[in-house]
Parts: sequence; structure tokens; C-alpha cells
Amino acid sequence: MSRPRIALLNGAHDPEGNRRNFRRELDADLVEYHLPGGDRPDTFDVDGAVVTGSRASVYWDEEWIEPTKEWVGDAIDRDIPFLGVCYGHQLLADVLGGTVEPMDDYEIGYRTVERTRESPLFDGIDDEFTVFTTHSDRVTELPPGAELLAENDYGVHGFRKGGVFAVQFHPEYDTETATRVTKGKEGQISDERIRSVLDGITDENFRAACEAKQLFDNFVDHVRDARTRDGARTAADD
Repeated sequence: MSRPRIALLNGAHDPEGNRRNFRRELDADLVEYHLPGGDRPDTFDVDGAVVTGSRASVYWDEEWIEPTKEWVGDAIDRDIPFLGVCYGHQLLADVLGGTVEPMDDYEIGYRTVERTRESPLFDGIDDEFTVFTTHSDRVTELPPGAELLAENDYGVHGFRKGGVFAVQFHPEYDTETATRVTKGKEGQISDERIRSVLDGITDENFRAACEAKQLFDNFVDHVRDARTRDGARTAADD
């Protein structure tokens, strides 16, 4: 079977880090669109889509955000499977009718997240697992009909609605990205907290967080299965 074709909706204003991380983790043919640069799909000729992290908030008035939401909503209506990560998690929640709000403080660093129910997205991942987090917005109300998949004391860390999956944490991060992003928070969080997070970016914590990377393979498997089902339905209709 050919590799699935997945749209990578890259929300980073400096896209190279996302490009490197997601191309490493997703075993698929990726068609990349740099959203803040004004690039977005003009067709729905893909098997699935991934929305990455971004320094943007879904409620910002940047000119690329509303057109992105419109395309994502239309793609979901066409049953295209989605995975959202961090900003992507929040954007999918917003598009599906959930609520995203700013937090009083950053969640940043290696943290523990707990699964709240069984889900194919988390097959092979422990009930409690380590992830790297960095966000100052969160989903405060799930979309109608969505299932909560994971959470911690900061709130929602994963949900599903139909073929749409989303996680707040960053399973794609390597230690280089975690370090760069943490240092980039200077002026937004205290120097003491930055040092504490940097001290926690260790080989041990990174190895523990690699468990969550399994969700990328699980999502690609879901995309393949969805493509097979669609092909079978088309053949039956013919």
C-alpha cells in the first residue's frame, strides 16, 4: 500500500523547527503549507492533515487564521482525519465549537499527563506518561460531542471527535527544540523558572517522553484505515 498523503499545516512563524520535527516523526508523504506565510491548501486531495504548534493564539487577528479555520472546517466536513498539536489542538477545538482561553501562567517543561479513556491514538502508551509542554492558552470547554482523552492539573491534554484527534503537549519535540523554545520565553516567565525548565531537559526525561511519539504512528495507521474504508465504499458504490 502506498504511503498516505498528509497535509502538514505548519503554524510556526519560523517554520524550520516544526518542519524538521514532524517530517522525522510522520511516516507519510507530507505536503507542507506555511500558514503564517499565507500558504494553505486549495484542494482537499489528501488522506489526512496535521496542524502544528504556533506562537499564535486562535483568537488573534492575524490574516491567515480565519482562512485556515475555514479550510479545516471544510476538510473535517469531508471526513479528512486530523491530528492537532498544541496550537493545532486549540484550533481544532475552536473549529469544532469548543472554547479556548488564555491561562494565568505558562505550562512549560517535562510534565506527566494521564489518559482518561481508551483511544487508538494512545495505543502502546502508558496510562500516565511524560511529555514536554509549552503553552499559555488552553481548551477550557471541549467541542460538543468530543471525548476527553488525556489531562493533567493544567487541564485538557487530548480529545477526540470522530476522526479528529488533538493533543496539547508536544510529542514531536527533540531536546534542541525544547531548549530553544524555553530560552525564547525570556521576558515572559522568570529567569529562575527558565533555568529550572532547562535543568529538566535531560536525556532521561527525553527518553521517557519518546513513549508519546507512538501516537504519530497510531494516527498514520488511522489515516491508512480511513483511506481503505473510503476506497471500499467507493468500490461498492461503483
